Amino acid sequence: MIHSTSTRTTIALPTALLAATDRAVTDGKAKSRNELIARAIQKELALIRRAEIDADLSQMAQDTEYQAEVLQMEAEFAVAQWEALQTIETAI
Repeated sequence: MIHSTSTRTTIALPTALLAATDRAVTDGKAKSRNELIARAIQKELALIRRAEIDADLSQMAQDTEYQAEVLQMEAEFAVAQWEALQTIETAI
């Protein structure tokens, strides 16, 4: 976890969730409620970011101009890739 300055806030949690949080702290799974909640938020934000990236990649897969560009780049690098493969195979 990246440590930075903290800001105190108040949140309302379902009673059962808070009890489970306290059990996790008691069981040594987290140092404190704050740490566990911060980790959970970081994980959720990472999931949201991954979903955004997946959506962007999905759009790229449907973009005909982008696909044409990729095919052009692959064609331009084909000879260099073949030469690199031959060099590696020769070295082995």
